[in-house]
Amino acid sequence: MAILPLFTQHSRSWRENRYVYPVISRRSKGLSIGVNLNPDKVCNYDCVYCCVDRRTPPTITEVDLDVLREELDHLLGLAVSGDLFEQPPFDQTPRHLRRVNDVAFSGDGEPTSFQRFGDASRIAAELLEKYRRADVKIVVITNATLFHQPRVQEALAFLDGHNGEIWAKLEAGTEAYYREVERTSIPLQRVLDNILTAGQVRPIVIQSLFMRLHGQGPPVAEIDAYIGRLKDLVAGGCRIKLVQVYTVARGTAEEWCTLLPAADLDAISERVGAEAGLPVETYYGPA
Repeated sequence: MAILPLFTQHSRSWRENRYVYPVISRRSKGLSIGVNLNPDKVCNYDCVYCCVDRRTPPTITEVDLDVLREELDHLLGLAVSGDLFEQPPFDQTPRHLRRVNDVAFSGDGEPTSFQRFGDASRIAAELLEKYRRADVKIVVITNATLFHQPRVQEALAFLDGHNGEIWAKLEAGTEAYYREVERTSIPLQRVLDNILTAGQVRPIVIQSLFMRLHGQGPPVAEIDAYIGRLKDLVAGGCRIKLVQVYTVARGTAEEWCTLLPAADLDAISERVGAEAGLPVETYYGPA
């Protein structure tokens, strides 16, 4: 099935907005209103597959929460009224995707690294209450590296009471492959410990992006280890409601990082379901 051009358009820039942008998302199955808390492009990962252009200096380096509130208020108003879907390119959106699924903290870095992440979460919740859209989720798309910090734990606890949902990345089973892909000094064990702790408190979604590196997909032994990590998390009491297995759909930081074919993704997803016993959804690269 051909991928809609809308699905490859995940620009963090929309009109004159600094922080808030609309996206038609396959994984959200509708409109996701993105909130970029890292316009400075600073991240504690340097993923080989990242679509953020870090070679171009940022034009905005700080987050003004008053401006963020105004932008989110305006875009939510357009989305809830349906007016957004009368404007290009969103007028191309199929009818079944013309729904507001979530407000997502996802931008040019790790959203929980923003020191006022909790305040931003409260703004999102207040505005959804204003528009009487308690059904719209507040999604945190995260690498889970900072869940151990009290301020992040407090923000996540607040979101638990406001239809919040964690989408945590887990894309490796071994330390070596993790460092090759994420290019960070943060140990994989911290990520695993944080995901476990968060998932013991509330159901979470695991996001797993797989790709070809220099023309080669992940080794079988790496997928074995990845499945083992999922099984360990479940055995430890982590409530994983869904695993999203997907591949690159846009430009990448490294040209030798390319999409994984559909058959390979399907094979990984089948193993997640059969061996880890978890619900899984698979998303393919652009056709």
